This record gives sequence, C-alpha cells and structure tokens, in this order.
Amino acid sequence: MDVELRHLRALVALAESDTFTTAAAVLGTTQPTLSRTITQLEEITGVRLVERTTREMSFTPAGRRFSATARDLLASLTSALDDLGRAEAPLRLGWAWAGFGRHTVPLLQEWRRARAGAVELSRPRDPLEALRRGAIDAALVRRTSPLPEPQPDLAVATLFTERLVAAIATDDPRAGRNTVTLPELAEGPLAVCSTAPTVTDHLWDHTGRAPRTISVANTDEWLTRISVGDAVGVTAEATTYNHQAPDVAYVAIEDSPRVEVALAWPAGDPHPQVLDFARFARDYFDRLLQTNTPPFSLNHGEKTQGLS
Repeated sequence: MDVELRHLRALVALAESDTFTTAAAVLGTTQPTLSRTITQLEEITGVRLVERTTREMSFTPAGRRFSATARDLLASLTSALDDLGRAEAPLRLGWAWAGFGRHTVPLLQEWRRARAGAVELSRPRDPLEALRRGAIDAALVRRTSPLPEPQPDLAVATLFTERLVAAIATDDPRAGRNTVTLPELAEGPLAVCSTAPTVTDHLWDHTGRAPRTISVANTDEWLTRISVGDAVGVTAEATTYNHQAPDVAYVAIEDSPRVEVALAWPAGDPHPQVLDFARFARDYFDRLLQTNTPPFSLNHGEKTQGLS
C-alpha cells in the first residue's frame, strides 16, 4: 500500500489537534478509524510517528518533522488545484471607454488562436476600482500624462501611446479642417464624461484658459450633446473606431499630448494568464508599429512593471 492523501490529512489533523477525538471530529470520522489510518501510515513508512498511552498521545521527533512536511504538501496541492481551475477560467478584462480601438477584435482573435484562452470583456465605470475589488482580472487604462509610479498592489505595463482627437458636430466649420488646437477648443463648452479619464483641466495648463465643461453620464449622451452643437469633445484616438455617429466628425488635435495606454493587474495573486496576455498585447503592438498602423508609438522602458 502506498501513502495516500487520507494518511497525510489524518496526520496533519492530529498534529493540529489535542487528541484523537478532536482530530477525528475535524475530519468527520471516528476515533478508531483515525487511529487505524495513522497505524497504516506508520506501517507503510516503517517509522513510529505517534506515541500512544491510555491517557495521552504525543508525536515522535520523526512524526513532528513528517507532519510539517505533510502540511506543506497538502497546501501545495490545494494551491495547484486552485491555479488549475483559475487557468481554465476566462481572463476578465475591463476598460471604461475605447478599448484597443480598431485593434480590439483582431488582437483578441489572435490571442484566442495562439493561446486558446477566453477573454471576458466588461465596461466598469472605474476599471481600477473594479480591479481592486476583484471584479476583473486586468484593466486597460489611459492617461494623458505618464502613469504615476504603480501602487504596491498593482503591476502596470505600457502597451502604446496615441493622440487625442476632437469630436465636433459636422455642421461646425471646424469639422472640415485637418487639425484644431486645444486653445481653440477652450472657446466653447466641452462635454466631459466621468468614465473618460484622459480629459481633465490639465490639458489646458499651458494655455492659461480652461474650457467650460458640461458633464454627461455616458458615451451616448456625450455623442448626442456634440451632435446637436451643445459642446465639443476631446477623446483618445481609439474612440474614433468604437464610437461613431453620423453627425459627429473627429479632427486631429495638433498640440495634443500623448495618451499612454497601459494594462494593469494585481501584483499579488494575478490571473494565471494575465502576464502572458500582457506580453502578447505588447508584442502585437510592436508589430503594428513596424507597419505604421496607429497607435503611433510604443513606450515600454521604465513604464513597464511586472514584465521581463
């Protein structure tokens, strides 16, 4: 007979309990059954593990050492089984606004073909908050200034940078131009959605004049207010692919700062596939840069945390 898990579980339960009676209750078995299991383990190993008298029991030195080893083995097995289950679970990826733009579907399709890994998409209002409470496994985030040093609970990998564009009603004279500037956009109301972190007053710090803003609840309201001429919008270039409207034109902003697009995930206990996905996405955009397909530039360097 070989050593079985039931033998190890019995030994560990006994080591963590005061008596055979307590250990048997923990295991949901009877005291005689537990005693026989320990005896079987001693017969298999050929080593006395537990000293028994009519009044008490105690572990031998060999028993103490082996019970500690058995505890570690069971913990490792439990962890491995948990990881196995998580590895089969979809990678839950969330973003608030534009995703990977025109590259969203091709990237995810290529990932599925290459890794046979499922990705479950969601649109939380605050991806980092959803990430921290465990609602998603990775978050795609955008910032118009470099991401701050990652907090200890997060790993962050920069994937690419892109520019901002203006969203303008098609009957606005500026809609027919090749470019506009941030000072020009400050002349009229600006529609701002709370789920779009790329647009803040800091965009106009160098102009000395920030626009008056109109708060909107979601993308549909943002497009509608722009369509009827109530306001203009500023957004990441990827939005031009994800959010089209017949009465809205997207125009390049010539003095636009770069928008940094990064993937964030928990630094501790990440989804088993998240590091592979981050490397895959980075390599995907590296290849695009060689063909001059937007996004325009990549900036890994020190902005990449958690990837080798």
